Amino acid sequence: MASARSYKTVQIIFILIIITAASISSVLSKPNDKLKRIRSYLRRINKLAIKTIESPDGDLIDCVPSHLQPAFDHPLLKGQKSLKPTHHGSRKSIQLWTDSGESCPDATVPIRRTTMKDVLRAGSLHKFGRKTFSKQSAKISSDDQLKTVATVTEDCFYGTRVKIHVWKGNETDQYDFRLSQVWIASGNTTSNDLNTVEAGWQVNRKLFGDNSPRLFTYWTADSYGTTGCYSLLCSGFVQTNNRISLGAAIPPRFTQNGRELDIDIPMMIAKDAEHGHWWLEIGPGFVVGYWPSFLFSRLHSHANMVQFGGIMVKARSMGLNAPAQITTGDISDGGIGKASNSQDLKVTEGVDKLVPLCSVEIFARQLFNASHMVK
Repeated sequence: MASARSYKTVQIIFILIIITAASISSVLSKPNDKLKRIRSYLRRINKLAIKTIESPDGDLIDCVPSHLQPAFDHPLLKGQKSLKPTHHGSRKSIQLWTDSGESCPDATVPIRRTTMKDVLRAGSLHKFGRKTFSKQSAKISSDDQLKTVATVTEDCFYGTRVKIHVWKGNETDQYDFRLSQVWIASGNTTSNDLNTVEAGWQVNRKLFGDNSPRLFTYWTADSYGTTGCYSLLCSGFVQTNNRISLGAAIPPRFTQNGRELDIDIPMMIAKDAEHGHWWLEIGPGFVVGYWPSFLFSRLHSHANMVQFGGIMVKARSMGLNAPAQITTGDISDGGIGKASNSQDLKVTEGVDKLVPLCSVEIFARQLFNASHMVK
């Protein structure tokens, strides 16, 4: 009898050991599965390069054959080649990776290499490279944000032109964020059919891990739901330029006596008449690439809203709902005033027909500086 009880006890202990081992194995395998998924994504997004340039800030810029860029992973673009812009810029690139005189060969596009650290900072592959509205971001109250946006609404827009001011701030927290950009949109968020094409610069420590202003593009076809991404982090935007790298840093420029120079970047987004794609031009003649019209339901034909503006968020590392450390200097000495400093604002009411703005609605928590708006 005693031996039978002992046998059952041994059986129970053995079963418990098996269950415990299985649980431990399951827990240990989860991080490994996550890393496997990230490595698979990195292999897919970091394309085979014919040349790699190391930027002074540590970024690696891969010169990828144009037809192999991430956009052509899209089913409707597979096997195709990118369209060629009608003109090219001749000025020097404004980005840090070109300061040494290095450049990517013709028929290639410069793509900032995505790293494991980049993805891990996002917390998940689902969030990486996308605008997300998480519980954490919701904890940042309106008092922790400075937001200034000028909105123009009409029946039909086919593009816009703006000059955006670039400046360097002092972000210290992972959730600190700053941008100045232009939005072209159609649809609305309530019905989840908002379509946007966006371009500008941002300081995004969570995405890039530093305080450098960086050029970016963005798009969504479903109100920032499951579609779209920053720059070339998914299939969508087609790059045609070999001297601009989306996501690469814009360095400060100085005079001979050490005074930092202001950097103003002209940007234009316009719909072409032949294919209906939305083209992005940075600077005089730097055609960067285009968003194919088939990505969109509402922007397929035209836009009905154009926005210009800037956003600045500061949050402490501990307790995102704590008061943000935004000082009056952030506003009066630069801050959101610089982030939202947009000049020479024009919209396109017909293909290739730029006209000055005639009606602007401004939402400003602090300041909107459109000092050279054409009227």
